[in-house]
Formats: sequence, structure tokens, C-alpha cells
Amino acid sequence: MKLQNIKYLVVGAVLAGFVSCNDDDDLFIPAPEEQMEIEELNFEGTFAQEDQMGRAAINTVLNGDSATKNSFNLTIPSEMVANFQQGFLDRAVALHAAFGVEYENNVLGLDATTLTTVLAADVLQVAPDAPTTYIDGDGNVLTGRSLTDDVVDVSLILLFGGTNGDRFNGQDLDNDGVADLPILVTDNVPNTGENPSTTFPYLEGPH
Repeated sequence: MKLQNIKYLVVGAVLAGFVSCNDDDDLFIPAPEEQMEIEELNFEGTFAQEDQMGRAAINTVLNGDSATKNSFNLTIPSEMVANFQQGFLDRAVALHAAFGVEYENNVLGLDATTLTTVLAADVLQVAPDAPTTYIDGDGNVLTGRSLTDDVVDVSLILLFGGTNGDRFNGQDLDNDGVADLPILVTDNVPNTGENPSTTFPYLEGPH
């Protein structure tokens, strides 16, 4: 096999991870300009879902072992609540209990069962008549993502922030000078949201 044919097969393998199509779809990729003919790549067959991350950190925090995390990634959204909500609930409650406290309704007023039901369906909701945002101070919640949203911190606040959003923030509950609760409401990686680029992948400049 010629070197250029190998190159196109590699390109095709990479693209297969990003392209969803029906069994009868074909994808045509033009050869580089220096090539004399156009190569046709045939992607007939069935494609498999490999990853799922509508909401950042949910799979990482609320699914325990790697096998369960992988299973979550391969599950279609319509089956996620039935397959994972109870596990999400058990783990959320257990993570609170490990530090001697009970789950407290979060900043959205959601109890543990309601929150884990929402999070188990790991898709972004769309509100055509509301701002696209993960959460903001005007009552718009889980209506998508904006470039300035710190989605990991928001996810952690929804899980561990309690009613005021700062419950697990290194508090000294018994005033002995030692923190009794860890800091779980932030990953300590700020998202300033300043001047993101206008083209994909919409990154900020270094700072």
C-alpha cells in the first residue's frame, strides 16, 4: 500500500471518532493538492458512542469505578436516568456523610433525589427564549453554556455548595483552628472569560 493511502486511512480513523452518520452515509475527503486523484473513504457501517460530557465533572465525581464511568460514556441519554440516577444519589449522599454532614438542598433548591435525576441525564438543555448559560444570577440555569461559564465550579457548587453555594469551602465547624470540611466547591482553576477567540476552540490568550 502506498504511503499516501496509509495517511488517508489514519485521517479517516480520526474523523470516525467525530462523525455520526446513518449506515448509508459516505464521507468524501479531498486529497492534498499535490495528489493527482481524489481518494474516497467509505464509512459504511455502525458507529459507536465513545464519550458523554454534557456537564463537566459529573461522571468523574458521581460514578465510582472506571468500569461504571466507561459505561456512562457509552449509554445513550434516554437511558441514563434509569441506569445511573440511583448510583449518583447514593454517591452524593455518601460523599456528604463521609464528612459527618447530610446533603443540604442546593442553590437551586433541589434535594438530593431531584438533583441527581437532573444530572444523570447528562445533556445540555436549550432554552430558546432565555440566555444560553450554565447558571447565572438572574435565574437562568442549565440552559446551555456560554464561553464565560466556569462549568466545573458550577457543577461542584450544585453538588456540594448547599443552600448558599459555599458549604464545602474549608470551614472550621468546631472552631478548633482545623478545617473540618474540605474545599469541594471549586477546582481552583479560574475561568476569567476575558476575550475568548471568535473561532473554534474559542480559547483565551495565555494569562
